[in-house]
Amino acid sequence: MALAATAAMTDLPIRAAATVILWRAGPSGPQVLMGQRGAGAAFMPSKYVFPGGAVDPEDVNGPAPGLSPGCAARLAAFCPPEAPAPQVLAAAALRELAEETGLAPAPGADWRFVFRAITPPGRSRRFDARFFLVPAAGASGDAEGFTDASDELSHLHWIGLAEARALDLPFITEVVLAEVSALLKGGDQPGVPFFDNSGPVPTFRRIA
Repeated sequence: MALAATAAMTDLPIRAAATVILWRAGPSGPQVLMGQRGAGAAFMPSKYVFPGGAVDPEDVNGPAPGLSPGCAARLAAFCPPEAPAPQVLAAAALRELAEETGLAPAPGADWRFVFRAITPPGRSRRFDARFFLVPAAGASGDAEGFTDASDELSHLHWIGLAEARALDLPFITEVVLAEVSALLKGGDQPGVPFFDNSGPVPTFRRIA
């Protein structure tokens, strides 16, 4: 029975997903918005994460932020033919952010694709997740009380980058935070990091 369950988890389909790293300037440096998943969640229970989730059919025609041509090209790289279009991924990110936090970035905000990771085999869910770094300046909604947020994430709060590393984080979120910390300090990114676990051998790429 255990072997059958393990095999089923290994064969799980990989769903496209999108995540928003919303950031703002804080008193002691940049802050990011994070929340905690429920203890009973099937995927990453009790972990602190950025708002995000799987692409839904409605995202195909959903509102989406504008993406630069370079950003769209990087989102489309190393993707199978059936993968969602870049604008669909951005629409999913926008929708998930609104649902989980009640916030919407300002029109014209810079959406920067900064990270991609595919969940390794053997997990309860598998996602091909793209991470967008988006400034919170000018965002609409209650950015302190999060009164319009759903209950999917609890303990929504702004936290400094160094302090966030002390939270109970998934491994990949720790890696993303390190990348974001470097970028918000003015560092360069020689291609978007991509942890590709789609095949039998894990591969690290940089999407130029």
